[in-house]
Amino acid sequence: MHDDDNPRRPMTTHAEDDRDQTAILGVVLEEHPTQLTVAELALQMVGGNPAWAGSDAVERGVRELVGMGLLHLSGDTIRPTRSALRFHVLMLDGDSE
Repeated sequence: MHDDDNPRRPMTTHAEDDRDQTAILGVVLEEHPTQLTVAELALQMVGGNPAWAGSDAVERGVRELVGMGLLHLSGDTIRPTRSALRFHVLMLDGDSE
């Protein structure tokens, strides 16, 4: 059995960041056109888990998604870019076929 087949193997930091960015973008796209602040996004994502709320994972994920051109950050408010919205529409249309 290879190590890759072990479901208990801990996630790498890169894999955790990818998971967090996927979740962040998903929430922002689902909430659109409502604009969230980073704090509101963090509260929504933690689901009442105050230990995770202190983490910088949301802020780091938002920063990375802004750098990739998938989110706009204006002050503390975030919203998806046109590219992210169009991709989301294309993915939803593809799921219906």
